[in-house]
Amino acid sequence: MASTEEDGSVEEKENNNKKRTKSAIAVAWLTFYNIAMTAGWLVLAIAMMRFYIQKGTHKGLYKSIARTLKFFQTIALVEVVHCAIGIVRTSVIVTGVQVCSRIFMVWFITNSIKQIQNEESVILFLAVWTFTEITRYSFYTFNLLNHLPYFIKWARYNMFIIMYPLGVAGELLTIYTALPYVRKTGMLSVRLPNKYNVSFDYYYFLVIVMLSYIPLFPQLYFHMLRQRRKVLLGEIIVEKDE
Repeated sequence: MASTEEDGSVEEKENNNKKRTKSAIAVAWLTFYNIAMTAGWLVLAIAMMRFYIQKGTHKGLYKSIARTLKFFQTIALVEVVHCAIGIVRTSVIVTGVQVCSRIFMVWFITNSIKQIQNEESVILFLAVWTFTEITRYSFYTFNLLNHLPYFIKWARYNMFIIMYPLGVAGELLTIYTALPYVRKTGMLSVRLPNKYNVSFDYYYFLVIVMLSYIPLFPQLYFHMLRQRRKVLLGEIIVEKDE
């Protein structure tokens, strides 16, 4: 009996050591990832400010930062993997929707339709995204290092109140501006007849995307407000069972 208990104790210690090792590796990776993403979005912010100071206009700004923007926004797909494998305790679906919607805005709207790249709405959502991501990734970084400055925590849970609606407005205005060009060119649409007997109208797809903001935006916005009350005000939020 004693030897069995000792064997069990050894196994338990080994399992605990493995868990601690995995946890340490996960924290190290997440810290590296968030530092890299903070740096990437800081580079974007500096590039945007430098362009505007030198040129005195926003025209051509998107083109000047497009490559960097596409890289750092696309690599954010890694965050969906983080959720899927459990090293970050966040919903895979919520994270996937947020990340993929951003990638969609970059690759299938702004990058694909060059006629809208100089629109003020594009600069609006880019400025909001940049500020938001610098705040978000720096928050995660300092939190992982257990040295979170209060002003970053404050910014993370207060600035979204203004930034989130502004970002959504910029995205919706950009999609709306793109609609005439999409209808005129028929881009990314599939017309009948074809050998697959399938049709797809990108114009109406974009209309549906715009309408989807109506139910999705309030849910995400009020979720952030609940998180704000919980973190900054110490309220205990009781979630309803679904």
